[in-house]
Amino acid sequence: MIDEIRNDEIPVFLINGFLESGKTSFIAYTLNEDYFHIGGNTLLIVCEEGEVEYDAALLGRERTFMITAESKEELTKSFLDEQLRKHRCERVVIEYNGMWGDPGEIEFPDNWVLYQQITLMDGATLGAYLNNMKALMGPMLKNTELCIVNRCDGKTHDELVNFKRQLRPMMQQGSMLVMENRYGEIELETLDEELPYDVSGDTVIIKPEHYGTWYLDARDYPQRYVGKTVDFTAQIMKSREFDRNMFVPGRMCMTCCENDMAFLGYLSVYKGIDNYREGAWVHIKALFTVKERPEYDGEGPVLEVREMTLTGAIREPAGF
Repeated sequence: MIDEIRNDEIPVFLINGFLESGKTSFIAYTLNEDYFHIGGNTLLIVCEEGEVEYDAALLGRERTFMITAESKEELTKSFLDEQLRKHRCERVVIEYNGMWGDPGEIEFPDNWVLYQQITLMDGATLGAYLNNMKALMGPMLKNTELCIVNRCDGKTHDELVNFKRQLRPMMQQGSMLVMENRYGEIELETLDEELPYDVSGDTVIIKPEHYGTWYLDARDYPQRYVGKTVDFTAQIMKSREFDRNMFVPGRMCMTCCENDMAFLGYLSVYKGIDNYREGAWVHIKALFTVKERPEYDGEGPVLEVREMTLTGAIREPAGF
């Protein structure tokens, strides 16, 4: 990532999470890693003070200048630019307070570019946050490239499955979820759960109430569906940016709360799509494939529609 930085850009690395989620320890570890030992100064913006403090010797050795911000309102374009110039820094690391809301609302100076956003969660308290403060977690996770749930020691299989089930819908296609305990990373494949539909045959029938579960499972484990026919009901979304005959059949899904909805579906191809209007509800039978597509910035599911017929609307949003 650092090797790809352009000379005219100020790269920003944003480390997000609630208080005591391990952000300071993670940043200190990163600053001390070989791949971060590069020329120039680093501006470290700390948005909250936890129990762990930065070691002054480490900051000095890594040419890192630390400043604090007491509120999100302090993080203005002029303030950020002034601090960068004052300390003659070439990159920025932000330890962001997850209670401040969507970090995407921060207005960076024109040449500042968010290169990476990482969110940390404390597995010991994550259950309580999911039960009581889930609305804050959606904005925190929506642009996160990597979410690390640490301190998962003592958590049961069902608790870890629940973490995975609730966090993944709030994250983007291609983002990574990692869970850790004292022994290291927990293999997410071991946290597979029983699906509410049958995937053993050549056709996978997805009932409306299972659409969200299927969407998420197909995103995480696409090879489970490759070569099979998927049978489901969805709404048509078109775009001028798509190739001819391409569209997205999808559903509005509740990713974290009633106020946080997203239209979720996969790229599909159908020669007769011009006969259907935008927003129409259709029943689809399609061959599930995985292809390299610019819309995915890599590989992703592409549905080759074999049959499509108009059907009634589904009023309720899909859940997970």
